[in-house]
Amino acid sequence: MRILLVEDDALLGDGLKAGLSQAGYAVDWVCDAMAADAALAAEPFAAVVLDWNLPRGDGLSLLRRLRERRLSTPVLMLTARDALEDRITGLDAGADDYLVKPIALGELAARLRALLRRAAGRSEPLYQHGELVLNPATHTVTLAGEPLACAGREFDLLALLISQPGRPMSREQIEAALYGWGEELESNAVEVHVHHLRKKLGSDWIKTLRGVGYMLNPAKAAAAP
Repeated sequence: MRILLVEDDALLGDGLKAGLSQAGYAVDWVCDAMAADAALAAEPFAAVVLDWNLPRGDGLSLLRRLRERRLSTPVLMLTARDALEDRITGLDAGADDYLVKPIALGELAARLRALLRRAAGRSEPLYQHGELVLNPATHTVTLAGEPLACAGREFDLLALLISQPGRPMSREQIEAALYGWGEELESNAVEVHVHHLRKKLGSDWIKTLRGVGYMLNPAKAAAAP
């Protein structure tokens, strides 16, 4: 999933970007409130990790503007402010979660997974489509109870499709969700990942809807034990 990281501290931002990328997220990083506002107006993100104190504005004001525009993207606020009143202010302004610095990367990744589950209307930590089960926390996949090895982008694509049951996704939507700024992207990258997943899952697991996009085969959902 694609995450926007808004953090002006270069050392912390670099560490968070590296850690979240290692956890499987495509991370775009900006350093001030105006750049974040422009990025959110231009492109879709699954979630935002937002520092409170920023140049060219502040995180709290940016958050209020986003919610006034009815942008429902989950926002996790980062701040050194640990007073109860500050936490209440951040949550009441529209934040979905709140982390006080210093930050443990494992906790940040887990909180993002929880935010994304809630945004999708789910409570369970695993994604299941029939006999296919995907665990975002451990980056593992099983099919009919057997482990299924998926490379990084294959896992990301499968996670995206399984999180959108019954909804086809175009190549452009998939690229926007999985690839951050500046990443090298071959013109047929999505088709290649789909091809590899079909070889592993079976050719009928991922449906191509001509002129529309890709989706997991709805008939496979009925095969759940």
